[in-house]
Amino acid sequence: MPIDEQAAIISQPSLEPERAVAFVLRWRLATRIAFRFCVAYFGLYIVLTQMLTSLLFATTNDSGAFEMDNLPPIKAAIVWIGAHVFRIAHPIVTYETGSGDRVYDWVELACIVALAILGTILWSLLDRKRESYPKFCAWFRVFARFSLAATMFTYGAVKAIPLQMPFPTLYRLLERYGDLSPMGILWASIGASPAYEMFAGCAELLGGTLLIFPRTTALGALVCFADATEVFLLNMTYDVPVKLLSFHMILLSLFLLAPDAKRLTNFFLLNRPAPRSSDQPLFRTARKNRIALVVQLLAGVFLIAANLYGSVEASKIYGAARPKSPLYGIWDVENFVVDGQQHPPLLTDGVRWRRMVFDSPQVSRIYSMNDTGQYFGVRIDANTRTVVLTKPSDKNWKADFSFTRPDGSHLTLDGTMDKHKIHAEFELLDRSKFLLVTRGFHWVQDYPFNR
Repeated sequence: MPIDEQAAIISQPSLEPERAVAFVLRWRLATRIAFRFCVAYFGLYIVLTQMLTSLLFATTNDSGAFEMDNLPPIKAAIVWIGAHVFRIAHPIVTYETGSGDRVYDWVELACIVALAILGTILWSLLDRKRESYPKFCAWFRVFARFSLAATMFTYGAVKAIPLQMPFPTLYRLLERYGDLSPMGILWASIGASPAYEMFAGCAELLGGTLLIFPRTTALGALVCFADATEVFLLNMTYDVPVKLLSFHMILLSLFLLAPDAKRLTNFFLLNRPAPRSSDQPLFRTARKNRIALVVQLLAGVFLIAANLYGSVEASKIYGAARPKSPLYGIWDVENFVVDGQQHPPLLTDGVRWRRMVFDSPQVSRIYSMNDTGQYFGVRIDANTRTVVLTKPSDKNWKADFSFTRPDGSHLTLDGTMDKHKIHAEFELLDRSKFLLVTRGFHWVQDYPFNR
């Protein structure tokens, strides 16, 4: 927290040079209260939410996340408060959905604010004679630094290795722009530019890396503040449900910058000399502080390496390096026969298929003539040339086909689906016809190409 202008800073000359340590005699009352609230608030938020997951690099539950607020006593308390204090009538979603802005998260945030205020009041009453917390502040800043850095590593790694927003899938290429959600548009636009996504990821990794080094904490917090602000604005303007987390990343950046507020103001705004930072050392001896620095660096290296390794491995499953279907492509139906009856390509025909898409090895999608699509589980055996479709919602449902490929751009399916015999002939849609895929980058353009 900011140190009072009137605070006296002294050192003990009787100690050896490496044992000399600065003591802050007194903080302002407002500074002490603000510090207590920040410790209570940020401490609770970090420990209860996914920031702890990033810090511990832990995945222990079925959703792949370890969060303290998933523990039964805490979860039950939040649900009870939501139902009886906030009078939320509908059932509160408590399982992981990928959203960080559930009703559950907002109720939890209200509980954190209330507990932080109550904790600050009690702390101030019970510890009213304490005039400063220099040592505790130094240690809590380490906790805050690494919590923010770990979160930046988590999100930076999945962008530096384009994974969070992968290049638009075949299904997304077929969707109308107007049918996309704001979040879908953001994901598709950033995914279509891997270079920009990688740049954004590297910026987040840079901010987290600078936070690992005590001497570059202020610079790292500035970079994290800029990164988190951009992310927060995108979340707000494209309705991405990570608004709470990104906002708290901004707050944590500001908390870390608070001790350097006057120095930064002098340097950037007042054109005055900026004195050296007067950070409180963690220990009294230089040797212990060097050991602490090495431990911090090793922890930072582990977090960076673990997140990058995890992203590389995940990219083999979800990203650009993921396996593709043996029949990968968008296949337009040229001829469609059901029970021996020809079905011409009429938009009013609810039976005829318009196209079939194979992207990942496990999922396929069939589009009807009105361009509505239905997903199916799929198993393709290239040796026996068979295709089996399944419905996740009906374990007893199954469709069996055999396929032939006269050449690389044609496919024929013969088999049974819904007790009807189906013969379908397909032609492969050339993916290069999509400008999003082939337009690329141009240094020289005589005219804008904005289609």
